[in-house]
Amino acid sequence: MPLEILSLTLGPVQTNAYLVADSETGEAAVIDPAWDGHIILAEAQKRNWRIGRMWYTHAHFDHIGGAAEIAAGLNPQPVVALHSLDRDLWQLQGGAPLFGFHIDPGPAPTIDLFHGQVLHLGSVTFEVRHTPGHTPGHCVFYCAEASVLFSGDLIFQNGVGRTDLPGGDWESLVRSIRAQVLTLPDETRLFCGHGPDTTVGVERAYNPFIS
Repeated sequence: MPLEILSLTLGPVQTNAYLVADSETGEAAVIDPAWDGHIILAEAQKRNWRIGRMWYTHAHFDHIGGAAEIAAGLNPQPVVALHSLDRDLWQLQGGAPLFGFHIDPGPAPTIDLFHGQVLHLGSVTFEVRHTPGHTPGHCVFYCAEASVLFSGDLIFQNGVGRTDLPGGDWESLVRSIRAQVLTLPDETRLFCGHGPDTTVGVERAYNPFIS
């Protein structure tokens, strides 16, 4: 399986950014370029990976804060993918001013994510699953061949995403988890937006919010 995954915990609220690559072609994507874009760029360059894509699970500021710096260091510019229901949030700096921050949200999204869409990274494919609840346009990225799901702020180890911010909805969040995460095989690894990775089986058995 040529998929390689590098997790980087960055920024003021310890957000996980994921640098993923097809090791055979060197094609790479950044899933949620959280913060400190120069660190993400350096890690890609160290491995001779070429970042051509930035995929956002959602548009909160702590998940896109490194996008501008990454784009500034690349030629050609990476394509940016975000669900259209989070476009307004992106335009508002991902809500950064609410928390006393100012960010440059980087290049405008050019790909509108939608449920069931297939994204390609070299020979590796990812299925987009729309999972509203934390934000209206929240999506997760599932790679069946590698048995991994990049879950953003939908679900964490022993936790779930908050729904008290604008656009959040608790019932939608739980519905998204049950339909789009708990239906996956138990061994599927969940790479979360915050905290350590976990598995579907562990969360099905022990997550107090959904058990």
